[in-house]
Amino acid sequence: MLNQKVADLRKDYIMASLDESDVASDPLQQFGKWWQDAISGEIDEANAMTLATSTPDGRPSARIVLLKSFDEEGFLFFTNYESRKGQELALNPHVTLLFFWRELERQVRIEGTVSKASAGISNEYYNSRPIGSRVGAIASPQSKVIPDRSFLEQQVSLVAAKYETAVPERPDYWGGYVVKPAVVEFWQGRSSRLHDRILYTLTAAGDWNIERLAP
Repeated sequence: MLNQKVADLRKDYIMASLDESDVASDPLQQFGKWWQDAISGEIDEANAMTLATSTPDGRPSARIVLLKSFDEEGFLFFTNYESRKGQELALNPHVTLLFFWRELERQVRIEGTVSKASAGISNEYYNSRPIGSRVGAIASPQSKVIPDRSFLEQQVSLVAAKYETAVPERPDYWGGYVVKPAVVEFWQGRSSRLHDRILYTLTAAGDWNIERLAP
């Protein structure tokens, strides 16, 4: 049954437009432009992105993770390799990332394949984290069923005590992933739901094809 109070929620998008002639020839460059806009606009947690994964038989799941860097190699994030997403990525490397920057009336959708970051990259980031986050990464059996909150707190206390006089090293089950994009869509909200959608698709030759999609 239609909930009219929900259905009546709407906003007209009027801030900007996006045309094929305005965008860079490479989606990573275009993402960099929009990223700077998000940073300049002081978007709260601009690096928060939805990561969608799926099982080999196509059962999807999604969650918010944090982008830690991006370059010509792809988009980098970190997690527990033994978590649900880690297990799904081990069996099916195809993923989607989604950024929604509400204040700029923009979305960026990225489809690609994932691979593990090098041990060096994972170590460098892990060692840069606050000590509590490093301890937490060791103590938490991410995505596993636990009896209660006190179990988690006890595990954290045990790990913290172990490393009172030593620096915790990155566990083998925790590290980075790099998403190599094959499809990137830039969405700019427009009035009357006639949004601008510019799609980049990677060709077999390694070039990017740029097209406009209907809203």
